[in-house]
Amino acid sequence: MKINAKLLAKLAMMTAISIVLLLIVRIPFPPAPYLVYDPADLPIYITAFAYGPAAGILVTLVVCLIQAFMLGGDGLYGFVMHFIATGMAAVVIGMMYMKCKTKKRAELALVVGAVLVTLVMCAMNLLVTPFYLGVDTKAVLAMIPTIILPFNLLKAGINCVLTFLLYKRVSGFLHNN
Repeated sequence: MKINAKLLAKLAMMTAISIVLLLIVRIPFPPAPYLVYDPADLPIYITAFAYGPAAGILVTLVVCLIQAFMLGGDGLYGFVMHFIATGMAAVVIGMMYMKCKTKKRAELALVVGAVLVTLVMCAMNLLVTPFYLGVDTKAVLAMIPTIILPFNLLKAGINCVLTFLLYKRVSGFLHNN
């Protein structure tokens, strides 16, 4: 990926949109109100579609840093979990779509991305949450089918559906010179 001033400005814009969405759309998950849906990953996935996996991971990195350390996010734990899960999805989505830019391929990439985010977040919760919350791993394991899995599947699913619905509408702007 060759970064020029125009591309850098567009990546910065997608990062800013992600942060604004994170700040203005916050919907608690009823079974566990400490888990909050936000559409911050939506511009990241759109970036991965438009410019590929490297751009997607770069925007993910900056968004995760800002969220975790400047906006009162969950600090290092939140950064690691968000960056790994969203970053892996952005890379997979970008790689799959770059190889074949069709509607079917976009759908498949987003489904794979949503499943990947969900699985990675389940695994990361098993590893990180016992340290972060000081709870037993068994307690986290019990939360996976009732709280962690449904929340992450719902969040990733909504973000991927919105990406699918919005990408073609904004891609012309992103690709204009």
